[in-house]
Amino acid sequence: QVRLVESGGGSVQAGGSLRLSCAASGYTYSNYCMGWVRQGPGKEREEVAAIYTGGGITYYADSVKGRFTISQDNTKNTLYLQMNSLKPEDTGMYYCAADKPHLGWTGCLRTDYTGDWGQGTQVTVSS
Repeated sequence: QVRLVESGGGSVQAGGSLRLSCAASGYTYSNYCMGWVRQGPGKEREEVAAIYTGGGITYYADSVKGRFTISQDNTKNTLYLQMNSLKPEDTGMYYCAADKPHLGWTGCLRTDYTGDWGQGTQVTVSS
């Protein structure tokens, strides 16, 4: 059963904006870590932004601070990633993931989620 479905990716020029959505179906991720993870061409997976749904605490990678905003709409059971001032290095497949916080986790900004993952949405930023 597919629980997370991303959308909103596309091709934009540097300096442009996109808003990614991650719709959760069949499950409400209460008190979960939910995050956006990206993988650029020839690169390893990289954490981008995350949120703890229990209290709305947000986390950002240094590379996106001030440009990206993660948010959640509980009425729509949807996670968002607003991306502004996009750069070519933001290019990659963006995945939404959810997991209960593991013992020893100090935050939600990570790539080793073992729970649900979406199929990804492609973001391409041209210079």
